[in-house]
Amino acid sequence: MILPDRLQKGDTIGVIAPASPSNIDNLKRGIPFFEQMGLQVKLGKHIDEIYGYLAGTDAQRLADVHEMIADPSVKGIIFARGGYGTGRIASDIDYNLIKQNPKIIWGYSDITYIHTTIRQATGLVTFHGPMVDSDIGKGDFDELSAKLFQQLFSPMKLNYSEEISPLQVIKSGEASGELVGGNLSLLVSTLGTPHEINTKGKLVLIEDIGEEPYRVDAMLNQLKLAGKLQDAAGIIIGDFTKSEPKKEKPSLTLEQVFQEYLANLTCPVMSGFKIGHCVPHFAVPLGVPATLSTYKKILSIDAGVK
Repeated sequence: MILPDRLQKGDTIGVIAPASPSNIDNLKRGIPFFEQMGLQVKLGKHIDEIYGYLAGTDAQRLADVHEMIADPSVKGIIFARGGYGTGRIASDIDYNLIKQNPKIIWGYSDITYIHTTIRQATGLVTFHGPMVDSDIGKGDFDELSAKLFQQLFSPMKLNYSEEISPLQVIKSGEASGELVGGNLSLLVSTLGTPHEINTKGKLVLIEDIGEEPYRVDAMLNQLKLAGKLQDAAGIIIGDFTKSEPKKEKPSLTLEQVFQEYLANLTCPVMSGFKIGHCVPHFAVPLGVPATLSTYKKILSIDAGVK
């Protein structure tokens, strides 16, 4: 495990778009949030590129990643948004460069793919949290989500309890392990590739947006058949936004799907965490030790910076 250095006031953060194109207006509205924290913001050279549904060609997006990693003046990278595209560049990322220049890397959604590849290739702790364009710049960014950026300035243990949101126990128990995971559809897309998610002995976070129960069913079934659910030390179910079944079709509920796939596991499983495409969005480090207890209804997570 490699912990990145904490941020200091006056530091520079890089903002790049390794997946879908940015909404430049939202991006501009999000930048003052970091400036008010005493940070300087450097935009990637290709931040405003559009190549179909991608924020520039694979070569352009990859170049921005490598430039920000290699730049010693950049102390952290906050991604502009997710969407689609990080899986296309994952095999071409210079992971030795990242290992030699460990720094804060923050984002979620499609960023889950490179969170997974970076951690498994280098051991670097990265952060699952709201982004500049898709969250901060939209104008409804809340106080708790904003406050959680302070974990980048000082090592702090995070504790998620029912003071934040109601939590539902699907399978009782208590377990500790490395916190991994993120967007469910992206985790599934790593299967059968050199970047396949390793869940053995891990606490696995899952969240998603816009996926109906039958789609979540299919993805959990694929993880089950791949042995990934059985390998986990615990399952943390984040927010599944806009995942209601279409009214004209009969459907299981999302809760029924979770029960069918997760209630019979031997590890603890708890749902209701406001982690994902939601407000508030509780940002967490990935790759650090954590403990999930359904008895205390708490998720405790070690600090992500040094």
